[in-house]
Amino acid sequence: MIIVPLGVASATPTATRHLSSVAVWREGSVFLFDCGENAQMRMLQGGLKRSQIDYIFISHFDTDHYAGLIGLLSTLQLQRRDRKITLVGPEGLSEFIEWNFEFSNIKLNYEIEYVELSDDFEHERVVDTDDYYVEARPLNHSKFCIGYRLQEKDLPGKVDAEKAQEQGISEDWQYKDLKAGKDVELDDGTVVKSADIVGHPRPGDSFAYITDTKYCPNSVKLAKNTNVLLHEATFSESLSDKAEETGHSTAKDAARVANEAKTKLLVITHFSARYTNEYVLLREARDDFFPTWVATELRPIFTDPAHEKGIIKPKVYMKEINRDNNNKGGKNKKNSKRKKRVKSKKKRRMRKRKNSPGKKRRSRKSRSSSQSRGSNGNKSRGGDNGGSERKPKQITPRTPFDDFDRF
Repeated sequence: MIIVPLGVASATPTATRHLSSVAVWREGSVFLFDCGENAQMRMLQGGLKRSQIDYIFISHFDTDHYAGLIGLLSTLQLQRRDRKITLVGPEGLSEFIEWNFEFSNIKLNYEIEYVELSDDFEHERVVDTDDYYVEARPLNHSKFCIGYRLQEKDLPGKVDAEKAQEQGISEDWQYKDLKAGKDVELDDGTVVKSADIVGHPRPGDSFAYITDTKYCPNSVKLAKNTNVLLHEATFSESLSDKAEETGHSTAKDAARVANEAKTKLLVITHFSARYTNEYVLLREARDDFFPTWVATELRPIFTDPAHEKGIIKPKVYMKEINRDNNNKGGKNKKNSKRKKRVKSKKKRRMRKRKNSPGKKRRSRKSRSSSQSRGSNGNKSRGGDNGGSERKPKQITPRTPFDDFDRF
């Protein structure tokens, strides 16, 4: 899974932060958690296709969490979408959307399936497929708010290829059956048991989205043993009273949930506009739970760190960097020797000029005045750029998504 924060602001956008939304990409499907204003624009900028959205999960009815929903659904209509989309959220979600399209006299060509949760629900799997499920639990905010957990189901164990070949397994369909947990009968009547060839099932990746809540037990249940927990950190500890009053979390509250849930990585988000530098909040969270990151808009987070190492490694470098790297090689020793020879030649020439009786050296003052005349009159060879000195060519950095044809 690849998690892409689209907006990390709380309540109001700023010049550098957009309103709450996060996209999770999984094998060609996009799961959108909250849809703040400009969410679809941020998807475009992040390299995610809106046509791949299969599910949208709304946490609650604060406008900073759902104001971009109507615009996104309208865009899907203009793109002639014909595939069903599932919307999950509090009761009243379907009424809000249908009223908007009725008011605009728009009839959608695609089906919307609604899963609406009442404010007295306790726990529910709102999506359940063969490969994954999405669990929802109520949180503790000033109004009804829902937290979500996306969980992949256990993956089949790895096949021991050597053991399989020793026992006569050679066909692709036999490997598939063994991996699916089925025993395979060979032509001679021998039965090869899946349990002898295939290892233990591997746990699937998981992601929890918890926003607009005070600390509560349901937050810990949703985040239990997750790979990535995206948790709000609206305030610092100095404003804990305000957090309690408004139904929000401090950075330390987020760290407390991560500690109790034993999550692998905590990512804090939903920052109040009063914090121009969110690293104040990061320090507070890391005091209690060290593996904490700040959610950075459009910077992807991988549930499997091994993928991140392979994808984010930059392939484009500035010339200076290459020059510095080359300095470590053997060629550079030759270059440094050549430079020393050039310097020594210059020194010898200077000595000759100094000691030659027929020539008078110009004073330092006259030389500087002639140089200034040359620069003012644009007659100097280097001009304003200082002669042969060249600026490095600016190169647009690649994004991690450039390695993905599937986005």
